[in-house]
Amino acid sequence: MPRVKTIENKSDVPAGGEAAWDAITESRGRVVGPFKVLLHSPELAKRIAHTGAYARFEGSLPKDVRELAILTVAREMDCLFEWGAHAPLARTAGVREDAIVAIRDRRAGLTEAEGEVVSYVGQLLGRKRVDEPTFRALEQRFGVTGVVELTGLVGHYITIACTLNAFEITPGADMEQLPV
Repeated sequence: MPRVKTIENKSDVPAGGEAAWDAITESRGRVVGPFKVLLHSPELAKRIAHTGAYARFEGSLPKDVRELAILTVAREMDCLFEWGAHAPLARTAGVREDAIVAIRDRRAGLTEAEGEVVSYVGQLLGRKRVDEPTFRALEQRFGVTGVVELTGLVGHYITIACTLNAFEITPGADMEQLPV
């Protein structure tokens, strides 16, 4: 159960924050997960949603790479809702089922290309740094812009995971569950 009352309707948003509700609904189709808490601070919610819309929907990285990175953040942060929301999206984006299972279970089974992305995210979150070979491999594949966007995507989803975890926003029974 969430630690605070979630924002379920536009009428629940603090006065003056209705535009934030509208912007989030427009970019995502509905207000869900972290935004049900973030909208207690409408300006913050709007800014986070704006960054997320670019990082998730508009950046130069292929969709499968973005979703692979998001799943890795979810696993590294043991973020139940983030995992439940993004595992199906990863499949739709073309992430292999074996890769999803490997990330979920923290085991082998990734291709070299998948492993580079997962390693980059894991190193950044675990060691707070990325080793030179991993960085250069991704720079070779995606260019500097791609590595910057990947890093921004990771940062964005860390914010989302921290929000979800801090406020104990958990996935519904109908969502995929992450064992912790």
